[in-house]
Amino acid sequence: MTTLTQMACEVLTTADAKEKTRLSRRHAKTWFEARKANKPIPIGMAEPPLRPARPAKPDLLHPRDVPRRGPGTPEGRTAMLHAVAHIELNAVDLHWDIIARFGGRVDLPIGFYDDWVKSADEESKHFGLLSDCLARYGSQYGDLDAHAGMWAAAEDTAQDLLGRLAVVPMVLEARGLDVTPGMIKLFKQAKDMDAVNALDVIYSEEVHHVAYGSKWFHYLCGRDALDPTPTFHGLVRRYFHSTLKPPFNEEKRAEAGLPPDFYWPLTDAGEIPAPKVP
Repeated sequence: MTTLTQMACEVLTTADAKEKTRLSRRHAKTWFEARKANKPIPIGMAEPPLRPARPAKPDLLHPRDVPRRGPGTPEGRTAMLHAVAHIELNAVDLHWDIIARFGGRVDLPIGFYDDWVKSADEESKHFGLLSDCLARYGSQYGDLDAHAGMWAAAEDTAQDLLGRLAVVPMVLEARGLDVTPGMIKLFKQAKDMDAVNALDVIYSEEVHHVAYGSKWFHYLCGRDALDPTPTFHGLVRRYFHSTLKPPFNEEKRAEAGLPPDFYWPLTDAGEIPAPKVP
């Protein structure tokens, strides 16, 4: 019988972006239908690749070498949508990888798998929404260069589930909560409501993904009698290799279970700023 970790590896070893996301959505549907029928798919144990299969394009460059385009032009908006599509495709692999890499090796409740299968399914949907937006600009994923740094966090935390939760959903995906409102504003100004609607969906659902990271991070800390805040700080300093950059979307971060004392001490300021006097 096929196991969930085998399904995850199948996604990870599929190179074509559209086929990867179709397979991701199909496996998520299979998982939840089996759960609903009270015939759960076994978790199993698998050996995921260190790096997921990728399409031949886009070319992956060091972040500093990726060309920057102003968002005030159609070309700039195309580049922005392409960059977000690249992030979403990486997120599909990241969510299946956490299942494949730690499933069967760490004692985890079934809800852990429910959350990350759901996240992978939603990231796959997001990639499809952005692909449709790119098509309206006469483009597609792979037409532009992208940066190669996104998978580094997965490789660095390949043996550390707490570290993975800290860096991927609670730092990298939380950054999306900070920057997406600005992107939505830009596309509203351009009167591109298709992109606005796609980004609205992504913005809403990314809050849940960050929240899943926070939930399972706190669960594991509680199980191992660890203080979550200093544990988070130590893991981010070990694996993220940079400081966090304000401004922060404090409202959405709080909604996702990230209070200011988690992220402000990791900025250059090193402390939570004093409230502004009206």
